[in-house]
Amino acid sequence: MKPTMREGHEGTGPGVITPDGCAVELYERLPVGEEPDIIAAAVPAGARILELGSGVGRMTHALVERGFEVTAVDESAEMLRRVRGAGTICGPVERLDLGETFDVVLLASFLVHTGDTEVRRGMLRTCVRHLAEGGCVLIQREGEDYHTDVPRERTDPAGFTVRIVSVEPLGDGVDSVCAEYVFPDATWTQRFRARPLTREQFEAALAEEGLRVDRYLTEDRMWVRAVPVSRG
Repeated sequence: MKPTMREGHEGTGPGVITPDGCAVELYERLPVGEEPDIIAAAVPAGARILELGSGVGRMTHALVERGFEVTAVDESAEMLRRVRGAGTICGPVERLDLGETFDVVLLASFLVHTGDTEVRRGMLRTCVRHLAEGGCVLIQREGEDYHTDVPRERTDPAGFTVRIVSVEPLGDGVDSVCAEYVFPDATWTQRFRARPLTREQFEAALAEEGLRVDRYLTEDRMWVRAVPVSRG
């Protein structure tokens, strides 16, 4: 049965397409970058990590190799079938309630920029709900020119090209983004809705759910360590 697509999301190309337009085979091919090193430097060694929106486990596997205990969450069972060495939970991130807490909750892949404000609030509440005393939330933001430096492309050393083909305003601060991934033997496209957030808007969104920025982990401020306001 073909999965029900999230509104405004679609994808094309070989293999299974998930409800948010991601292609499973594509994400199996994409290499992991410096993200696991950024995460490892910001949290205690051996921490228990709840990874929200894990996909096929690109970061999951790298974190497990570094000695972290990871529980991977994704709404796509097809994605989770590729995850190794970690516990897996299939379901929407914004409604997750496992009844347990973790040292670190990870919200990567620009999920905080979802076009649906209520979904974003639900995701951040999931982060807070699953955070142990003294724990932290690590969030990946979009680059500050993500929605304006368009069209653009990047050729990866692995031999494929990523293009942001277009960004079209839909109203209410939401854009429709079209991305293209070109490999020598296959091409995938993904269209999704995203809401650009200035630093001030991002921090206000965190505060709305009881979180504050502890520190920005990278010079471009794309990686953030956040903590609950009440726990200082």
